[in-house]
Amino acid sequence: MHNKYDVLIIGAGPAGIFTALELNKTNNNLKILIVDKGRTIEKRKCPERTQGYCSKCAVCGITSGWSGAGAFSDGKLSLSPEVGGRLTEYMSEGEAQELIDYADKYYLGFGARDVVFGLNNQRVEDIAYEASKHAIQLIACPVRHLGTEHAYKVLKEMHDFLINQPNIDFWELTKAEDLIIEGNKITGATLVSKGERIELKAQYVVAAPGRGGAEWLKEQTDKLGIITENNEVDIGVRVEVPNSVMDHLTKDLYEAKLVYYSDSFDNKVRSFCMNPGGVVSGEHYDGDVAVVNGHSYADPSLKTKNTNFALLVSTRFTEPFNQPIEYGKYVARLANMLTGGGIMVQRLGDLLKGRRTDYDRLKKSTTVPTMQGAVPGDLSYVLPERYLTSITETLKAFDKIAPGLYSRNTLLYGVEVKFYSSKVKVNNDFRTQIDNLYAIGDGAGITRGLMQASVTGIVVARDILGKQG
Repeated sequence: MHNKYDVLIIGAGPAGIFTALELNKTNNNLKILIVDKGRTIEKRKCPERTQGYCSKCAVCGITSGWSGAGAFSDGKLSLSPEVGGRLTEYMSEGEAQELIDYADKYYLGFGARDVVFGLNNQRVEDIAYEASKHAIQLIACPVRHLGTEHAYKVLKEMHDFLINQPNIDFWELTKAEDLIIEGNKITGATLVSKGERIELKAQYVVAAPGRGGAEWLKEQTDKLGIITENNEVDIGVRVEVPNSVMDHLTKDLYEAKLVYYSDSFDNKVRSFCMNPGGVVSGEHYDGDVAVVNGHSYADPSLKTKNTNFALLVSTRFTEPFNQPIEYGKYVARLANMLTGGGIMVQRLGDLLKGRRTDYDRLKKSTTVPTMQGAVPGDLSYVLPERYLTSITETLKAFDKIAPGLYSRNTLLYGVEVKFYSSKVKVNNDFRTQIDNLYAIGDGAGITRGLMQASVTGIVVARDILGKQG
């Protein structure tokens, strides 16, 4: 193992991968090291997807490893700056769109499917018009859908390309402990790789730890005195209904991004990560927090009879609150406590009647759950009343454009939490106040999806390359 590199990239998700791709494209003399606490992509496995329950692996195969959570995600690439992050806080909308188009060409070059939903489609305008009658906002966004199986292939192609470059190394099962600062300049990081502690020297360090590493990055910014601000806390449920309820929306949009402000509390509630013909799944953080998610395949033979999507309530807390990640984990642990560590599921009809869903009631549901290991329960013991009321009011409103959504047989899985880190203060090139230290992607609280995370990596690479003269 070498202990000196030009660029150290902490985190092998899309932000880190695209930093390396863009650096290598222009200057393949730079010595680059990418590290991740998870495994290389072909070694990443999740027993839950085959045996139906979590084995509580020491390192979660879904959230950690090459390509981050994106390796087993639905693989949706949002092609609009309006969706998936905060890019337009750092550049103009035109610049953001240009970078998204540029990153999209990378994905296509590595085998992404040439299918875009919601582009130049009159039907999308018709849906937005109908939604507006009921105080529902449709955020129009073209989406390139890879599908779970194709997302894996594309990201593996990127892996195979990069690790075959003579100037790039990837260390799996490597955890970053601390950043090393001398004066006001980054000089490297302390790493633990397969039991060996290494003080690695690097001229530039790119912190791209993803959502799974958001807590680590917050610890580092606190220690170094780097300014951060609270992001919203997004907590809610994953909704599952028959395809027949959502097909008229997903056929043209693939993902209907809908926003509603709840009647009682005026909370912003949004749909997120919609998966037509999809599967509800779980993911685990730190080995002890189980949250719900979902994905879908591109292959028609792998499609299910159900559509699932997240319904999230956004809350921005003010001072003195400064623990958004801990708050999300606290709520998730309540659900885990009641299910013995798994994911909870409840029929909407039972929730509205104030009763727990049990196995007998679940068997009566005409919506058959795609997550076989989910444990029937009562979400009212988990989510605060403000959240539950906002969610049920939103489902009732959405039923006006998707009849059948506000049904007793609609399934709600809990909880879904998005662990957005406190947003790290960076300049327009994503540099922190520490010289040559960058913070990007979801873990830095700047992005919320594959495409915008990829763009932040490109911006950082170009800034580093500019310093090389």
